[in-house]
Amino acid sequence: MNIDKAQKRLSKLHKRGDHGYPLIEIQYFGNSTKLATKVVISFTQEAGAQTFEESFTAPTDIRLDEVVQTTLLKIIDRAEAKTVVVKEQVLVLAK
Repeated sequence: MNIDKAQKRLSKLHKRGDHGYPLIEIQYFGNSTKLATKVVISFTQEAGAQTFEESFTAPTDIRLDEVVQTTLLKIIDRAEAKTVVVKEQVLVLAK
């Protein structure tokens, strides 16, 4: 899947809104607010359940990495997530 399709699909899943659990949350991190070099994807099966996290890093902007974005979509599909939250703001990593 090319990067444009992956980003469009992620955006569409996010805009769908809250439909309950399972819930996937995606947060980007980087050395500045303009460059995301790390992404953390969190999975929660049901309210009050343990949250599982997976993270990926890249030397360049991870939001433009086709392999990582496609992997995020595969995780969402396999988890059969009803709600996807994508936090667009890039949080700055502590040095």
